[in-house]
Amino acid sequence: MIDRRKLLAGAAAAAASTLVPAWGREVARRPNFLFIMADDLGWADLGCYGRSDVATPALDGLARDGMKFEHGYANSPVCSPTRVGLITGRYQYRLRIGLDEPLSSAGVGLEPGTPTLPMQLKQAGYQTSLVGKWHLGMTDRFSPLRHGYDRFWGIRGGGVDYFTHDVRRPGGGEAPSQAIPDLWDGDVPVEATGYFTDLLGDRAAREISRMSRDPRPFLLSLHFTAPHWPWEGPGDEAISRTLTNAMHFDGGNIATYRSMIESLDHNVGRVLAALEASRRAEDTIVVFTSDNGGERFAMNWPFNGMKGELLEGGIRTPLLVRWPGRVPRGTTSDQVAISMDWVPTFLDAAGVTADARAPTDGLSLLPALLESRTVERDLYWRFKANEQAAMRRGPWKYLRINGAEYLFDVVADPQERANLRERHQARFAAMKADWERWNAEMLPYPQDSPSWSNKTLRTLPDRY
Repeated sequence: MIDRRKLLAGAAAAAASTLVPAWGREVARRPNFLFIMADDLGWADLGCYGRSDVATPALDGLARDGMKFEHGYANSPVCSPTRVGLITGRYQYRLRIGLDEPLSSAGVGLEPGTPTLPMQLKQAGYQTSLVGKWHLGMTDRFSPLRHGYDRFWGIRGGGVDYFTHDVRRPGGGEAPSQAIPDLWDGDVPVEATGYFTDLLGDRAAREISRMSRDPRPFLLSLHFTAPHWPWEGPGDEAISRTLTNAMHFDGGNIATYRSMIESLDHNVGRVLAALEASRRAEDTIVVFTSDNGGERFAMNWPFNGMKGELLEGGIRTPLLVRWPGRVPRGTTSDQVAISMDWVPTFLDAAGVTADARAPTDGLSLLPALLESRTVERDLYWRFKANEQAAMRRGPWKYLRINGAEYLFDVVADPQERANLRERHQARFAAMKADWERWNAEMLPYPQDSPSWSNKTLRTLPDRY
């Protein structure tokens, strides 16, 4: 009788398992999450994406040991709107903060109570920590600690000098220049000595070690500012002392930019080494990406465009994922992915039911990661500067800039050179109409909302 009961129980379990996707059975143990984001890193700025004049062994190692995405996108061509999508899993245009491109309005931030990834994981028993850039509100009201992070060490704003850790604004007339410090431990302003990328790498490595001593799973968000301006490498402290404005768009050079990327890679390597030493690496999903496309010195080949533009160079980003024993090593995915996908993906992997108050606009990437399956989907963007709009469907992309409209096959024509709107009129009309329907569901831009105006925007001709 005992044997018969065991036999029947085993048969029932086997039958039930056939109803659960293979990836669902793979994630019975809750994983840790290490999410690493660069700032303004170009599509091809890493060796594994084609750059040959910069050494990026740590990040190339992630590609070798995990999965490289060919169609990874940012929610926006500038930083803070992408971070809204990343932390909420929703199109940033659904929230007031997402309408600043990037965030600079006084009194605007991510409202407390907004369902976020760290909040939902924390409620499920996860440890949560943010090291690096926040850029979702400057005041205590909008602090990371009010949005689900147990700990925070970094900057609240969009960027600081790499050595003084402040934002320097030039004076006008008789007004002196200002140095506004922006370095925080929780909600307490602090001072530190050192190159900012090194400080973030050191702090993140220590957070890995600290959280690993606790048996609970963890989320560590590591948001570097590199290689965002001011363009200062690890040896440029003397240059830093001469700057009057951290937004020195006319500064820097290719050699400095290379050194910033190599410093970023070196510190990613330090954090990954700390993860290995903690013996939690086998149970940790590591993700690396950028918040938008590259800027002045970045390599975005083969794409056209850059930060601030909805051309591929402004929104296509490197995306690497490692999960030992689950994500196949050395693989490449053609799944179209975007920043807001990481909320449903991480919640799915952790077995956490998403907050019903804010349904995600993202897609769980677990089937792509664990079964190498791809799902066709529609993605939408808009950008106030230059009246930009875009939509991706399969290989097709609808694009509008300053009233000129295009239809591209971005798989066959990644440089967006051949406007196919006349050859595929029905497809063009359908995608344009779908974009308009989607846009009607989003919040309108306030009259005074800022938007990054890229003065080098190369508006494409209406016809070729």
